[in-house]
Amino acid sequence: MRLREIAGTGVRVSEIGFGVWTLAAGWWGDHSDDEAAALLRRGVDYGLTFLDTADTYGQGRGETLIAKAFPGSRRDGITIGAKFGYDWQARDPSAAGQREAPHRFDIPFLEASLDASLRRMGTDRIDFYQMHNPRMAHLLDDDVWSFVDRAYRAGKVRAIGVALGPAIGWKDEGLYALEHLPVHGVQMIYNALELDPGRALIEAAERNGKSLVVRVPHSSGMLEGHYTPDTVFPEGDHRRHRPRSWLVEGLQKVEQLRFLERECRCTLSQAALRFVLHSPAVVSALPNIYDEAQLKEFAAASDLGPMTDAHASRIEALYESNYGLPQGVTR
Repeated sequence: MRLREIAGTGVRVSEIGFGVWTLAAGWWGDHSDDEAAALLRRGVDYGLTFLDTADTYGQGRGETLIAKAFPGSRRDGITIGAKFGYDWQARDPSAAGQREAPHRFDIPFLEASLDASLRRMGTDRIDFYQMHNPRMAHLLDDDVWSFVDRAYRAGKVRAIGVALGPAIGWKDEGLYALEHLPVHGVQMIYNALELDPGRALIEAAERNGKSLVVRVPHSSGMLEGHYTPDTVFPEGDHRRHRPRSWLVEGLQKVEQLRFLERECRCTLSQAALRFVLHSPAVVSALPNIYDEAQLKEFAAASDLGPMTDAHASRIEALYESNYGLPQGVTR
């Protein structure tokens, strides 16, 4: 597993990381705490040492799973990404689902939230601390950045970032963060089926010497290459709520990418990971992981090395042509 550094921080992350979201949220199947902790440890065995979580994931469970999997000195073998800014405890747990919790950025709340995250994870430091799904007004709040800077200087935080979302949008927020804020990196959605606004953010990161972390590199599993027209997602799986057009059109686009399996001599999911890592500004990709077979396959993508410029350009050309689908079919 290759490692890359979050720009200017000394924080090194694995090219393929592990988003704890899939184990904590219950949207990709249920895992007991023991099962989830075992899978996290197995991921580290395969080299996925960058673990990205948030206090909102599973109402704090995403953080306590890290403490369970890597207690005491074992914590030194991993790099932790965490997030702040949601008052998730003020929300009725039964109404959580996919409904966004209220944001909150007053300093007493942020200070308490940071200390609570550290306690839940059983650690004295967070390697990459990110403002979670901010709107522009949140980014313009100078008091927030003063708080994060104090945490950074105190050693509680080693690198500062912004995690964009929850959708593919938020281009303006991402560009503002990369160009004007004292952050080291930005987390964004980016994959071979959803290039924008990722391309603009990559250009801004390269221009400003900042780093990027990519989530959803497989476009909610589409680029793993296993879906068929008959695929039915189980109850509780977030993909079950998508319109059938998402599946049908996605499969047509995936067929246009099958050349990567032949020419790169790898699986489609490995090629998808290599594509998002094509820019040196992208330091890690966070695929959705829920079993060991995926760990083994995804980890091997790093060992295969970088994607060629020619293959990356061909993917961009397919995107520009909407993958050969009729005009009017959404990207």
